[in-house]
Amino acid sequence: MSNEIRKVVLAYSGGLDTSIILKWLQETYNCEVVTFTADLGQGEELEPARRKAEMFGIKDIRIEDLREEFVRDFVFPMFRANTVYEGQYLLGTSIARPLIAKRLVEIAQETGADAISHGATGKGNDQVRFELTANALDPAIKVIAPWREWDLRSRTQLLAYAEANQIPIAKDKRGEAPFSVDANLLHTSSEGMVLEDPGVPAPDYVAQRTVDPEKAPDQAEIITIGYEKGDPVSVNGVKLSPAALLTKLNELGGKHGVGRLDLVENRFVGMKSRGLYETPGGTILLVAHRGIESITLDRGEAHLKDELMPKYAELIYNGFWFSPEREMLQALIDKSQQYVSGEVTVKLYKGSATVIARTSPHSLYNMDLVTFEEGAIAYDHKDAAGFIRLNGLRLKTWAARNKKSGA
Repeated sequence: MSNEIRKVVLAYSGGLDTSIILKWLQETYNCEVVTFTADLGQGEELEPARRKAEMFGIKDIRIEDLREEFVRDFVFPMFRANTVYEGQYLLGTSIARPLIAKRLVEIAQETGADAISHGATGKGNDQVRFELTANALDPAIKVIAPWREWDLRSRTQLLAYAEANQIPIAKDKRGEAPFSVDANLLHTSSEGMVLEDPGVPAPDYVAQRTVDPEKAPDQAEIITIGYEKGDPVSVNGVKLSPAALLTKLNELGGKHGVGRLDLVENRFVGMKSRGLYETPGGTILLVAHRGIESITLDRGEAHLKDELMPKYAELIYNGFWFSPEREMLQALIDKSQQYVSGEVTVKLYKGSATVIARTSPHSLYNMDLVTFEEGAIAYDHKDAAGFIRLNGLRLKTWAARNKKSGA
């Protein structure tokens, strides 16, 4: 394939792995490389990536702030579905990959590149997410996955390659890293090394974004989140952009130790992996959104959403964000959100985020129906007898058959 490649767009962080990949692409394919670095709110200085790319003679260096697009067009749609994978994981890494891959493809189209390249390993989920997105958005684009092509199989070999090619190595990269970290505005995930044995508790120093809940403030903090059509729009009465709102909730949640998760998950590629995830703002949004939905969604709507959510979560986790079935589910989910507006009050305290109040101009909660006092709306208690009798008919038939047969 090397003779067919003239230009490649590389997802580039400026770290050791992608710096080695950049040099390897130039040597192996003898091609021009365009670097793309996405700012998704990972909290790192991105200019060093530019300077490093310049050292390799890269002329086209793209560094883009995608924080607002990330939260508005990926995170918020996902949270409208109350999405969690395997009952716990808020998909912080999974939801970021389709956006990065989308921009890789778009830049390739803008620059006339033949291929895109990523630094995902052959054992992980990210290779699938990058490449399925590319397939969906440009079926003609080629994808170069160096970890599946080169013969560099160990950290020692990577460091030797870097030294042989005068690739700068940060001092803390020369030893064994205690764990690997992936971060964006939604979450921080830590995996590998000291976290590989699921039978050993994660060391305290692994946490990046949240304080130890036991060391969180002794005083609870009460916050109010405003919603419009299923999306959060304000915190404590202050209107905020999507990225600014999530940043604010990350600060509040992190201070109170909200959103830590020690999880063993099932990867799409077939193995289990253990990671420590921190999603403070996302955890608050999950409970708050369910809180506002509790008074604005009809029972049938709410229960159908809960039935479909695991499928929706699995599609995102497995890399099918850009797929017809995900788009079909999104249309259904978005339709359910037309009346999901109002305010939710949440208490943050030592690792927990708890809804304590919710109001909406579209509330289906009717005080006259649920009150133990005499309500203004007529509710005849005698009606319940017929309701129970009809629902119990099949149970009586079933029980009578079992008794007759001696079961």
